[in-house]
Amino acid sequence: MEIELYQLDAFTNLPFKGNPAAVCPLMHELSDDLYQKIAAEMNLPETAFLIKHNPSDDFTTGSRFRLRWFTPTNEVNLCGHATLATAAVLFQYKNNVNPVLVFDTRSGEVAVTPQGDGYVLDFPLNPPTEQDPNEFRDIIKAAVGDLPIQDVYLSANTKKLMVRLADSCDRSVLTSLKIDPILLQSSEKTGKVKGLILTMKGSPDSQPGYDFYSRYFAPWNGITEDPVTGSAHTVLACYWTKKLGKKKMLAYQCSSRGGELELEVRDDGRINIGGQVVTVLQGTIIL
Repeated sequence: MEIELYQLDAFTNLPFKGNPAAVCPLMHELSDDLYQKIAAEMNLPETAFLIKHNPSDDFTTGSRFRLRWFTPTNEVNLCGHATLATAAVLFQYKNNVNPVLVFDTRSGEVAVTPQGDGYVLDFPLNPPTEQDPNEFRDIIKAAVGDLPIQDVYLSANTKKLMVRLADSCDRSVLTSLKIDPILLQSSEKTGKVKGLILTMKGSPDSQPGYDFYSRYFAPWNGITEDPVTGSAHTVLACYWTKKLGKKKMLAYQCSSRGGELELEVRDDGRINIGGQVVTVLQGTIIL
């Protein structure tokens, strides 16, 4: 069996930046075991499997497909950068003719529209609720030590814990933070948290005018640090839109690779997440 393979960097216009994803367009479903083995072999934050609803469907003319995302260790419910990468494969390499593509996923329908030099994701919002920091003191201590924090919020739906650093912290504090993934994972074993978002207020007055910064860690899903995380911004945008009083925001995820996300919080409980994609590899998996 031969499987087409693309590797792309999402939320960036430069190779080796942003977040890498593998995309495999499939003629039919494979076994879950094989999906997981391929994702482990690729060893990227996510591998996306694009599946036709019917064998007679066509990647060029079809407008609706199934989409599944796997980390090296497990399947996940929502992934922004691998969805962006999948859309790029369909539009750039399969010459898809539709103005909008819809994917059926574990999180329901998600849509992607080409816009300018990039693409816009239509994703569900995941509003977090404020928490007592003492309930999460172990994970907070493992992540940021004694740094001052301002807010702690939890998205129970996505199991993402968001910790905001105090405004007295400079961006360099967040960028230079070294986190031990083993210590972080062992600090939280209740099952309430599967991902940690660290965030801080941005610098909207200095170019390019980022409204907020973040980093994202998910050792519970086999990812020490995810470079640029669309799904985390379904939580972050809910928080920052209220704090900043803005619907449209520009966010920067300051991992070592780094990536930029254009956000628009909508009134219908969804969010537009915009970004660019660069292809770095094209090939064939031979089984």
